[in-house]
Amino acid sequence: MIYSEAVSYIHSLLKFGIRPGLSGMGALLRLLGNPEKEQKYVHVAGTNGKGSVCTAVSNVLIEAGYTVGLYTSPFVSEFLERIQINGAPVDKEIFAHSVEAVKSAVEALAQDGVVITEFEALTAAGFLCFKACECDAVVLEVGLGGRLDATNVIERPLVNVITSLSLDHTGVLGETLGDIAFEKCGIIKENSNVVSSFGQPQMALNVVQHTVKEHSANLVIPDENGIEIIKSDIFGTDFIYKNHNWTVKLPGIHQVKNMTCVIETANILKRSFYITDENIFNGIMKTKLPARVEVFSKNPLVILDGGHNEDGASAFYNTVLSEIEKRKRVIVVAGMMGDKAVEKSLRPLMKKTDIFYAVTPDNPRAMSALELANIAGKYVKNKAYAAKSVEEAVTNAFSEADSDSAVLFVGSLYLAGEIRPFLTKIYE
Repeated sequence: MIYSEAVSYIHSLLKFGIRPGLSGMGALLRLLGNPEKEQKYVHVAGTNGKGSVCTAVSNVLIEAGYTVGLYTSPFVSEFLERIQINGAPVDKEIFAHSVEAVKSAVEALAQDGVVITEFEALTAAGFLCFKACECDAVVLEVGLGGRLDATNVIERPLVNVITSLSLDHTGVLGETLGDIAFEKCGIIKENSNVVSSFGQPQMALNVVQHTVKEHSANLVIPDENGIEIIKSDIFGTDFIYKNHNWTVKLPGIHQVKNMTCVIETANILKRSFYITDENIFNGIMKTKLPARVEVFSKNPLVILDGGHNEDGASAFYNTVLSEIEKRKRVIVVAGMMGDKAVEKSLRPLMKKTDIFYAVTPDNPRAMSALELANIAGKYVKNKAYAAKSVEEAVTNAFSEADSDSAVLFVGSLYLAGEIRPFLTKIYE
């Protein structure tokens, strides 16, 4: 099996399982020799901030000299962003070989009526890749929820991290913050170490604290009162925490919440790895992610962001507001999934927008460009258009812009993955 065949095979599987639970994943891993049992893990769940936290923790361990696996989702530019070794996509041959083994196991299980989903197969392939690369540690991002997520087959990790919690995927995870927190906290194991971001809504925090107590775990919440912001803009944030200066290149004041989680996680990891404060500083400072308030140009101001739910969109808006208010014209290209709180998420930005281009992301859950344009039409200053394609939207947006404009590409990370190649080509 070659790489392209491996990716095609993964995509050929069902998106969601017929039977909820971890039994199928467990059976799959047993046939593969339980590769997940041979690693040390940091396991990260939450609504927003998971990708930033996972990448930064991985970078800290890399800075300390360890071989580190990173498993995240979704990808923006390249499929193997989802499975990384020391900050780079895993070797394609290793991945293809791993998928080939997974395929054989999936076919064997199918004879017994066990159906394996796309995410389960990919997660199993990831475990095989990490084993093949002899990783010293693996940072695992939960795919959806936590309790029943395929990544939750691991035994007690070195640290469980619960990032910022808010309403998202309510059709799957539950209608209340308590329901969602219950699912996210399902990754917490007996006698484990747990780091939770500060500022959790009270209902969510109650669930975190109850779950920690129920599992005799140790909970660390960064001290919000011990934080001093030195400066923060669209290029990052400098802050003081625990008498140390920290620099975050990821834009947005919300990244302080994420990076204090990373600092506390790294301090716990010092019990298992040799990590210095310099390693932590450098790991955080070097953390960059595509489509997280990613600035491509200053004049015009061109930014790509994948804040795909209400909290993510709010964080983006608060980060860029002072900059876009300086601009003569604001042009937005947006595409969202139909199962998100689209109008509520984008309303503040739409009110600041002069021209809005709606697109339909390449995903079966996507809201149509026409429906999104109709929503935007109630708020934008001038006109909202439904573009026929991403290319048309990008071309038209730039044709309307001058050096004093802001051109913002926002919404789903799936859309960000489609738009980023256009922007990279323009600004390479």
